[in-house]
Amino acid sequence: MPDRPIVLLLSGPNLNLLGERDPAVYGTATLDDHVATATAAADAAGLELEHLQSNHEGALIDAIHGARGRCAAIVINPGAFTHYAWAIHDALDAFAGPVVELHLSDPKAREPWRHLSVVEPVASATIAGQGGEGYRLAIEAVAGMLSG
Repeated sequence: MPDRPIVLLLSGPNLNLLGERDPAVYGTATLDDHVATATAAADAAGLELEHLQSNHEGALIDAIHGARGRCAAIVINPGAFTHYAWAIHDALDAFAGPVVELHLSDPKAREPWRHLSVVEPVASATIAGQGGEGYRLAIEAVAGMLSG
């Protein structure tokens, strides 16, 4: 068992293209930059951060299942899976700790098809539209939930 509680940071499809894909919406920072921000925030809060990015829904579900009983919390940027991946919803619903849904942009301020989140009903909190700062905010939110 680790000395510090583990937070699993999950990054969904196409987030490996951050820094290149639509920088007007997602910014110029890479996924590695965002993970570094989250790692620094986790270190400051006494948390251990693990990260997985996958373009495959099943890999994210397997990671959520693997977090059960091992990780204290999950922060997930589900990418486009946000809008239709009920299997991710169900996997997160079976996780006992806090779940923070994270988005660089604000999906509810974008195209109508992005307004539905199937993750939101099983999330403890949602952080959206804060750009890269959202990664720090998500870890701080988790830290607060775990301490309070």
